Amino acid sequence: MSVTSRLISGSVASWIHIGITLVTQIALVPLYLTYWNIETYGLWLAVLSLGTLLTALDFGYQEYLGFEFLKIGKDNRLMMSKYLSSGSLIGFTLAIFQIVVVIILLSFGTLPSPFETGMALLGKNEIYQAGIILLIQSITWLLTGSISGIINRALSTYGYYPRMAWWGVFVSVTTNLTPAIMVIQGYSLLETGVMVGVVKVLIEIPIYYDRFRLLHRERIRYVKPSLKIGWATFLQSFFLSITGLLENMRQQGARLLITPFTGAAGLAAFSTMRTGTNVAMQGLHTITNPLMPDFMRFLHDRDQARCEIAFGTIWMITVSLLAPAFVCLQVFIGPLFVTWTRGNIPFNPWLFAILSLCVLIYAITQPAITVVKGNNLVRQQLVISCITGVLAIIGILVLVPRFGILGAGIALLIAEITANIAFLHVAKNWLHQNKLHWPIKPYSIAVASVCIAALSMAALNMFPEAKWIIMIVSSMLFIWNCGKYWQVLPIIAVDRIKGMLGGLGKILIKL
Repeated sequence: MSVTSRLISGSVASWIHIGITLVTQIALVPLYLTYWNIETYGLWLAVLSLGTLLTALDFGYQEYLGFEFLKIGKDNRLMMSKYLSSGSLIGFTLAIFQIVVVIILLSFGTLPSPFETGMALLGKNEIYQAGIILLIQSITWLLTGSISGIINRALSTYGYYPRMAWWGVFVSVTTNLTPAIMVIQGYSLLETGVMVGVVKVLIEIPIYYDRFRLLHRERIRYVKPSLKIGWATFLQSFFLSITGLLENMRQQGARLLITPFTGAAGLAAFSTMRTGTNVAMQGLHTITNPLMPDFMRFLHDRDQARCEIAFGTIWMITVSLLAPAFVCLQVFIGPLFVTWTRGNIPFNPWLFAILSLCVLIYAITQPAITVVKGNNLVRQQLVISCITGVLAIIGILVLVPRFGILGAGIALLIAEITANIAFLHVAKNWLHQNKLHWPIKPYSIAVASVCIAALSMAALNMFPEAKWIIMIVSSMLFIWNCGKYWQVLPIIAVDRIKGMLGGLGKILIKL
């Protein structure tokens, strides 16, 4: 399968995955709010966020190991087998450690304490059930996430990212339907959590079978693990793991930090408001993840032209699609949101605009993030994550008591802007040291699209009666900016994007 075919197939699978997630989330919110009260729903979201936070160290190790697999290359099968086996042992150990941590927290009764202040309307029994669900999530991660994630990254080196992405579509359908069915049937918080864990384990069985079959095809085998390799990769990934933890604190941890100030209802409002922006952020990863193996090869080959194709593909999505879409959504989202949440959660247009702006800034930062992460510049990542994490936490603690959930959005926006500046600085330096250069003109036009979106959304919130005039002016500016962007792209990048669009059309027609 060619580079373009892998990118298109992996991106289509990931977009379908995201589409399924979006549709099910849209359907699940009114279901949750019909059969559960808003406090129970908020507690469910808090448990999911804390569960994600606990896996941050494991994800950091998997990410580091994935880049090591790419460096080893698909021809050195003996080394690949050694790293896979050693990495799997460390991944298993990290998952066990996570379970032990949760058990200790439950035993000492310290787990519910962050929730009690903001969730006074919930009973002790319901909060304890949330702790049991967290333990079930940790056990499920041991069986379905720790080793399987490492195998997936090894297989991606051999071009199987699209296949694993299509498996992800199957997992998404199943795991999103399970809680919906349980809630409709009137099951409790605990019963729903247990069933979700059971289903996750069952559906992983055929996927594990396929993974091991592919490893056998590529002559990658589990061998005696090397404690030396495992320990060395763990130590080397430690900065990246801490970085992942801080990044999760900035993303998922924000939900937990606002809970004592806003309660479960505020948490539910903030989380629900972020649904669309979270889906858009996941969508960006569907572009960068399939591109990563080839992008790394372009960087190592010092191929400036092909690197600009990768940069151009990501920024083209922002300039031509994401920025105009968020402005358009700002016009129609208000009444739709109220209907969607059955009137239980008020819509905050300024918060939605700020969260949308966070995604757009994250989008134009993606190429810089890819350069930094792809080359395992872990210390620089740690410094950036420390700075942005501290800014987000301090911002939430200072602004949320004064402005409510809008303050959390402002804090995240400040952190996102800081991350953009820092990643851009590090990426430019690395490219310069390796005789490559940052494409300034395309990046400047991508920044301009974010500025147009920011001004348009602000105008829509301040002058809602002039929304159609603002939309017309905004559309004209976006079209003009997109034309400028197309003109500054290298010819090879234009040809590649045209080829991708044509291939994407053929795949969608077949589907």
